[in-house]
This record gives sequence, C-alpha cells and structure tokens, in this order.
Amino acid sequence: MSVAVPAVVRPRQRGRRICAVPPLVTAAWAALFVNVLGWGSDITLVSIPHIVGQMIAQAALLLAFVLALLANRRMLVRPTVLLVVLLVMAVATTMAVGNSEFLRSSMYRSVRFVGFVSVLWLLTPWFGRRDMVLLRTHLRVIRGVLATVLLGAVISPGLAFSFEGRLSGTVWPIPPTQVAHYAAVLLGITTLLWFCHVVRGRTLLATVFIGLPLLLATHTRTALLACLVGLVVGGSSLLLTRARVRRTVVAGLVGGVAGLAVFHDVVVSWLLRGQSAQDAAQLTGRTKVWTQIAALHRDTVHTIFGNGISDMSFNGLPIDSSWFSTYVDEGWFGITLQVVALLVVLGAAVTRPRGPQRAIGLFVVAYCTVASITETGLGAPSPYLLDLAVAAAVLATPLPLSAPTRAEVRS
Repeated sequence: MSVAVPAVVRPRQRGRRICAVPPLVTAAWAALFVNVLGWGSDITLVSIPHIVGQMIAQAALLLAFVLALLANRRMLVRPTVLLVVLLVMAVATTMAVGNSEFLRSSMYRSVRFVGFVSVLWLLTPWFGRRDMVLLRTHLRVIRGVLATVLLGAVISPGLAFSFEGRLSGTVWPIPPTQVAHYAAVLLGITTLLWFCHVVRGRTLLATVFIGLPLLLATHTRTALLACLVGLVVGGSSLLLTRARVRRTVVAGLVGGVAGLAVFHDVVVSWLLRGQSAQDAAQLTGRTKVWTQIAALHRDTVHTIFGNGISDMSFNGLPIDSSWFSTYVDEGWFGITLQVVALLVVLGAAVTRPRGPQRAIGLFVVAYCTVASITETGLGAPSPYLLDLAVAAAVLATPLPLSAPTRAEVRS
C-alpha cells in the first residue's frame, strides 16, 4: 500500500491561480454526504416515490467512490488511526451478519459501511493540509444542505413545520434532528474559526443570522446543548492566547444571564416543546426503550459482537442512542471501537499546539459525545462519522511543502 504525500497549496503566485479545493474532492464529499442523508420520509415539495429517493441516496455512495477514484487515480492513501478503527468496525459488522435475523438487509448495510470507509481512505491524501481543504469542503456542503432547508421553509412553511411544529427539510426530506445537527456544527466550527481569525466577521454574522434561527426552529435540545458544550471545550483551548475569545466569553455570560432573566418563560417553553415535565425527563420516551435493551438477555457471541447492523430500532421503536444501538448491532466490541474512535481524535487534539485545528478537534469530539446520548450514528455511516473524519483530517500532521500539481494549478 502506497502512502501519499500530497501537494500543499502555497500562497497565490504571480500569473496563476491555485485551486485550493479540487472539484473532484468536493463532488466526492458531497456525494458521500447525500448517502448519509438517507431518505426517511416522503414529505417533500415535489412528490418523489420512496423507492426512488432511496435509490438516489444509495447510488450516491457508488458515485462518491468513483469520484474519489478519479481524484486519487494512483490510489495513494495516508495511514490514519481513526480510519483504521472505522475499518475494523466495518469488517466486524460484516462478520456479525450471521447473527442477524434479517440477513439480507444486514449484509447490505455492512457492505455499505465498508464502501463508506473505503471512500474516506481514498480521500486521505487531503488529510493534514494546512489549508484545511476537507473542512472547508465539509462546511460548504453543510451550507448547501441548509440552503435547501431554508428554501423549503420559504416556499411552503406549512409543510416545513408539519412535523410537530419543528423545522424539517422538504426539498430533501431531512428530519428536524439532522437539520439541527448541521446548523449546530456549522455554527460551532465557524465561531471557532472566527476566534482564530481564519474567517471574517461578516462570515460569522451571516452564519449566525441564518444558522441560529434554523437550529432554534428545529426545537432540538440535544444539538443546542452539544453545540454549547463543544464551544466551551473548543474555545477553552484558545482562552489564554486569544483576546477575542475572552471578550466573547464575558459578553456571552452577561448576555446569557440577562436573556435568561428576561425570556425565562420563552426558554422553558422552547425546552419543553409542549411536553410535560415527566415526558421531558424520560427524553420523549427514549429511556423506556433503553430500559428494555438493558434488560435484554443474549448469549455470549451476540453480547460481544451484536446482531449485525439493523435499522437502529428495537421492537419497532427507534433506539435514538448511539451507545444502545451499537450495543444491539455490534455488541460490546462495537462500543469499545466507538470509544476508541472518540479517544483517537481527542488524543490527536490535545497533542496539537493551540490553534484552530486543536479547537475544532475538541469541538467535534465534545459535540459527538453529547449528541450520541440521544442520537444514533457513531456505529454506522452517518454525518457524525463525517464530522470525526473531518476532525481527523484537520488534526493530521501537516506534510512538508511541495510544488503544486498540475491538477491544482489553473492558468
């Protein structure tokens, strides 16, 4: 297996323009993103049969693989610990297929997992770039996804808020929790980049002006809490070196206390979402499913390796927890790998010098850890694994400078 040493983009040179984000890489990442968007509902502005929507999402993985091959024709890869862990997880799920009562669907999901990780391996030549090309691509794709959500809300607000008054995507059927996830990640990372003077203030203002209302309109408590925790953890690594961070923390604390005092009833109403205090304490019924899973009796093999990847439900009810769903599908072995994946990114972050890369890595780990309590995704192809892959790409050791390749230079 060859190890790539990709070219790192130098500052703009006289007479030629550097293409910082190769189009094929952007297209491959966008296709991979479409694959994890899935197709969970038929409530869209334009009526599309459910089977057609699923085929589009599933075909996107094959398209991503082809585009990644075209971008990396020599099939060079860069060793990355996180992707090794994900590959072991994918192979383990394939081996556990024999334990599943839904053999065909479990096998398909396992093969999809292997394909998903393979595309990430093909994109490893762009890990460790000083221009953080994969992070920029990731944020660009998220902006595009949120733009479709905003478009659907403008065209048909009744349809967009038809899910219990919570904002969802209607151009592409994106559930409120996923909309909140994308908005929270975009807000958190853009804020950290602004702390480090990587993006301009107008970029942050535009992100807050659009992303924060979208996040609040979804009424997703987990995403908001995870974003706040991630900002605290990521921003703390910059607190001693960035005056902008210290000023923002002071302003945020003062504004937060004042806002909570003035809008206390509104905040409580938003948090409860029309539920009783008991329903909120049970996390909208999630704890009932988790209790059933905890009481589940299985033999040793199933306990260690699980039942094979499923649709992340239990007795017909959604599990809504990465930890419990991974236990059901991949057993304690899968949970161990899930913990290792988070620790790998965390370890890479704490060993990097203070700066945007370290802050982003800490934010992603904190966000995924908090969100994983009530959201699935760390044990199967999902936007959460894409977030971790981006963090690993940002935290990878920078490669030495070299001249741009022909593909990166345009006259």
